Amino acid sequence: MNRQWQTVSGIVTAGYQVASGQSEESPYPQGSIPLQTPHFQGRGLDLGDYYPGTLNVDISPYQFSLAHPEWTFRQVQWIEGVQEDFSFSQCYLQFQGVQYPALIYYPHPETKPAHIQDPSVIEILAPPIPNIYYGDKVELVLPSPDVQIWQ
Repeated sequence: MNRQWQTVSGIVTAGYQVASGQSEESPYPQGSIPLQTPHFQGRGLDLGDYYPGTLNVDISPYQFSLAHPEWTFRQVQWIEGVQEDFSFSQCYLQFQGVQYPALIYYPHPETKPAHIQDPSVIEILAPPIPNIYYGDKVELVLPSPDVQIWQ
């Protein structure tokens, strides 16, 4: 099956910094992604090539929905007392003329205990990207119709 792709521009923006554990208020000093990774690995998704934190890309004035994710994992109990649903889809992040393989990381808001995400912000898992900072312009190459974009 041939995949269709769409490109949307965005700006790297600060998130809650819980995924990476960089927030001083984070209840997970090592970050939530490192805690979740073994659970995704056990269900068939290897995140070993990705930085253990997310890049938040603001695509305003657009919003998105992950209509047909490649992977969905239900009731992932990655810490005691918390069960969340997560979805992922492959994508690419383009920065300074380089295209990086990446994943959309989508914790389902209905099962996420805190930190509700703006519908204009897409969380991305990517390999380490040199010299990328908040405020940098990037492009996301997203699978269509898996990801729906609207204004």
